[in-house]
Amino acid sequence: MTVSSGPQPKPGILDIKPYVPGAAKVEGNVSVHKLSSNETPLGASPKAIEAFESAAKSLERYPDGAASELRQAIAEFHGVEADRIVCGAGSDELLQLIGDAFVSAGDEVIYTEHAFVVYALVTKANGATPVVVPEINCRADVDAILERVTDKTKVVFLANPNNPTGTYLPFAEIERLHRELPSTVLLVLDAAYAEYVSEPDYQDGTEMVRTAENVVMTRTFSKIYGLAALRIGWVYCPPFIADVLNRIRGPFNTSVPAQVAGIAAVKDQAHVAKAKAHNDTWLPWLTQQIGGLGLEVTPSVCNFVLIHFPKAPGKTAAEADAFLKSKGYILRANSAPGLTNALRLTIGLEEENRAVVDLFRDFMGVAAHE
Repeated sequence: MTVSSGPQPKPGILDIKPYVPGAAKVEGNVSVHKLSSNETPLGASPKAIEAFESAAKSLERYPDGAASELRQAIAEFHGVEADRIVCGAGSDELLQLIGDAFVSAGDEVIYTEHAFVVYALVTKANGATPVVVPEINCRADVDAILERVTDKTKVVFLANPNNPTGTYLPFAEIERLHRELPSTVLLVLDAAYAEYVSEPDYQDGTEMVRTAENVVMTRTFSKIYGLAALRIGWVYCPPFIADVLNRIRGPFNTSVPAQVAGIAAVKDQAHVAKAKAHNDTWLPWLTQQIGGLGLEVTPSVCNFVLIHFPKAPGKTAAEADAFLKSKGYILRANSAPGLTNALRLTIGLEEENRAVVDLFRDFMGVAAHE
């Protein structure tokens, strides 16, 4: 990187490693199967697509800056107050707005070692110090988080479930974390994958936000709703925090196509149920099949699995990645310490799931069952 002798960015920005999205192309004349970005294999609701296409007839009009109808649709489905919802260009923008509003130079921000990479970006962009907390078996440790809280701590980011590990914390642990945090620390519950979770001890955090002043919950339309291309997300907040975020967000930060597609998607819960049922079928199947090949699979409650590879030459994650790409199958490699020898696999269509297991079997040299 060339350092400019002209205008300089705020401290911390040049420490950020630019985000690298999941690969989408491979070399060679092969059919590409993108299983790297946790996108739903069933796509968006046909009703959302229809609403999106209809929006093209009035592209000259500015959107409703408050996203009022979208917030109302979200509020009615989730049983929350519309005036405590703020919409954004994906939950990524909302996480950035939270950092901009509540984090300053010299502050500390806590997140776990295998947390979503945007938390580090938000922290460093605001000149704050990242406090990275070790996990236990790819799972957040509440005691370890609490041990690192100081008088400089302003925000704790916690993805529940977590990406890229797929693990989650039972809500009793979330309650304990909140109970023992100082009231001045903002707890951000990132529930991007909440719709996929079936475990009875899981909650997304809605009730906690409703009754606390220092908790927010972010959500996205990019995952089970299949609207990743439109960049639409929302955050449920205490009234004061919603007011703060509305003061600093862009006046038209969500587009008309995104808003109308989001409304239609929320109202088409039959499509969401279909996507959830597909995941419920193939997540355990892939976990069992891949685990049976001698590979370690972190237990996941999301629409992906994290697969750990041996360190033996010829069996590493990098070699598996190259082999799979040569066949047209793209998974997500990891650069985070502790996960460099792992690949993340998004649940795909039935034929993709079966094919990728066969490719893993070939790579590992395991004979197929007769």
